[in-house]
Amino acid sequence: MDIEKIKEERKRWLEWKNIAPLRVMLHELPEVEAKICLGDIIKIEADVDENIQKKVQNIAWAMRPWRKGPFEVIGTFIDSEWKSFIKYNLLEPYFNLADKDVADVGCNNGYYMLRMLTHKPRSLTGFDPSPLFKTQFDFINHFVKSDIVYELLGVEHLPYYGKKFDTIFCLGVIYHRSDPIAMLKGIKKALKEGGELFLDSFYIEGDEPVALCPATTYSKIPNVHFVPTIKALQNWCEKAGLYDFEVLATKPTTFEEQRKTDWILGESLENFLDPQDLSKTVEGYPAPKRVYIRVKNRKEKR
Repeated sequence: MDIEKIKEERKRWLEWKNIAPLRVMLHELPEVEAKICLGDIIKIEADVDENIQKKVQNIAWAMRPWRKGPFEVIGTFIDSEWKSFIKYNLLEPYFNLADKDVADVGCNNGYYMLRMLTHKPRSLTGFDPSPLFKTQFDFINHFVKSDIVYELLGVEHLPYYGKKFDTIFCLGVIYHRSDPIAMLKGIKKALKEGGELFLDSFYIEGDEPVALCPATTYSKIPNVHFVPTIKALQNWCEKAGLYDFEVLATKPTTFEEQRKTDWILGESLENFLDPQDLSKTVEGYPAPKRVYIRVKNRKEKR
């Protein structure tokens, strides 16, 4: 697989008719001296006039939908669909990224990576094939001016990327893959010996190593292939050569964490659940619950 050729081809995705006008807007952003706060709300503050404030607001609004966040950019509060700090704060006590090469696979607009800057990693690389999400990242990073590398690539490209990582985050991706074990094997190839993977997935309750296979959609999501029990997820990891399986947390998805706001287009969690029984999706499956795990790529014995 020629990664450099793929990267060049995908640069042209930024010229799509729905993306190109947003890229033009990026070039219209002023250079300002900004104060950055990388907390639950990623805040960018600058002493600018009302015209610049309005321009920033209009650009951010044009880039909807904003799935991850929230952000506050020069007076504009971007109330994203997900309160991403809930997941980030859940995982943060379990990782140490200082002086490490870190990847976020399925990084969306880079919210998690921006938060990770406070841990002083050696490098941060995001992988996501969405030109909209990259454009949102470029909008935020125009002010943050980080050294984060954002690649318009997917999890399937990791084994061929030419760089290995100490820590990989792959959050909310595995159930979108028709071959989850192959995905995990690919991630293993991109991990250094002794490296660790942080993974989160939908899961179903049960002690047996089985998985729900939705007929068409799950919670109105069309590309969910498998929703495993935790035991099945552990088996997938071990079949891929990833061990020391550790469950960090389990929790249901709540309206506090995911909800419809003015900054998204379309529906959100409230539309995905059975209004008569919130323990079920509209399709009749168990309502979304997530499990957060850590596994390791054990060092080879010499």
